[in-house]
Amino acid sequence: MTLINLRNLGATLGAPLFSNLNLTVATGDRIGLVAANGRGKSTLLRAIAGEFEPTVGDITRARGLRVGYVAQDIPAGLLETPFHEAVRQALPVAEAEAGAWRVDVVLDSLDVPEPLRALPLRRLSGGWQRLVMLARIWVTEPDVLLLDEPTNHLDLARIGQLEDWLNGLPRDVPVVIASHDRAFLDATTNRTLFLRPEASQVFALPYSRARAAVDEADAALANRYERDMKVAQQLRRQAAKLNNIAINSGSDLLTVKTKQLKQKAARLEDAARPAHQERSAGTIRLANRGTHAKVLVTLDDASVETPDGKLLFKTGKQWICQGDRIVLLGRNGVGKSRFVHLLRAAIGQPDAATQAVKATPSVVLGYSDQGLAELADADTPAGVISRRFEVGDQRARAVLAGAGLGIDLQSRPIGKLSGGQKARLAMLVLRLTNPNFYLLDEPTNHLDIEGQEMLEAELTANQASCLLVSHDRSFVRAAGNRFWLIENRRMVELESPDDFFASVASGPA
Repeated sequence: MTLINLRNLGATLGAPLFSNLNLTVATGDRIGLVAANGRGKSTLLRAIAGEFEPTVGDITRARGLRVGYVAQDIPAGLLETPFHEAVRQALPVAEAEAGAWRVDVVLDSLDVPEPLRALPLRRLSGGWQRLVMLARIWVTEPDVLLLDEPTNHLDLARIGQLEDWLNGLPRDVPVVIASHDRAFLDATTNRTLFLRPEASQVFALPYSRARAAVDEADAALANRYERDMKVAQQLRRQAAKLNNIAINSGSDLLTVKTKQLKQKAARLEDAARPAHQERSAGTIRLANRGTHAKVLVTLDDASVETPDGKLLFKTGKQWICQGDRIVLLGRNGVGKSRFVHLLRAAIGQPDAATQAVKATPSVVLGYSDQGLAELADADTPAGVISRRFEVGDQRARAVLAGAGLGIDLQSRPIGKLSGGQKARLAMLVLRLTNPNFYLLDEPTNHLDIEGQEMLEAELTANQASCLLVSHDRSFVRAAGNRFWLIENRRMVELESPDDFFASVASGPA
């Protein structure tokens, strides 16, 4: 049964985001919405929810349909409100008292621990804040659920829990999910919409299979375009030859034939359409200055502890070597962040390093944290690049533009940039640092799929040495060549991350 129908929908905000979009949302649908950063995913969800008026086209909704839209950001006015109360306030006023029991049902379904329910939202992690927004919508019992980047800030356990929760929803409630998490889309969707400025494409397949299908379709269109253009060029060359003969001979017949060939070439050129080329949100490139040292960091059964001295785990005897792309795995609270800080201190402050953690003197560190804390909100992209690196204004403008930060963004406060724009700025800072060892904490946060694939390619093609922490399963599988698991207060090496992923998905340890 069709609940929402989009006909010839288009939206233009400075530039066309999408046009001539036709889509139906029906019972049983689990639709993945895929596009690069800033290419209209949130705009489309807001249009479906009735919060944005499209430039052209029509949206028809079933009579009385309740659409639940879970936006990315939590309203600032809710930050001091306790978790339970924030969800209760989402109920219609007439139902707030009689329907309060629904709040506990929803929180139970999302496995929200009792102690968290009394905490103000400001004290919750970004992941729990995302689940607050979901709970506020689900408690209103919507007929359609729209999710905008639902896995942002969620750890692997919460992502697995969200997958199970979505897959357990009644099939008569369709879900539309805008996400850059490829594994999550594969686990939760059965249709995929590739949103494009022109000719958006829909496939009745989850993301990975749909991606293969759209790549194949794009390749076929590209080949057809090239063939058509070659034929048009041949026709124009033939027309030029006939035209010369017609002029020399004075033949009216050849003149007519020349005109016909030109017209045929023009029709072919007008009808030919190049295959879609994603408008890049900015190139991601990494540097690798190299080093003659084979071993970059030596760990001699180092102890990783809490600030008050409590042992979290011991590393055992380990080495980080050139070309190692090590993924650090482990459940929340086992000490991954503490280990990253330990490594950072050992490399950045070698005089303070212990015998248990020794970095080769030639190691130059490139570090990025998941909160992008080294990018101050009040600073500007141009200010960051010009102060940290010896580049002139013209070069600074050029490298920022290449990273997707045009002139209009270069003087804007970083706090007003989108998550994707901040992430690309952080990647640019990493490249200009010119390191030979990368320490990356959730580097794909806010990066679109195109950006994730660029980062994967840069890490592998440049044989970059790195240690990274990530909850993005697709990225981990593509980028890592060694896997360290923190478990039972020890750090051990795994052949593959898949057993760990499966254990996290199965529930608490």
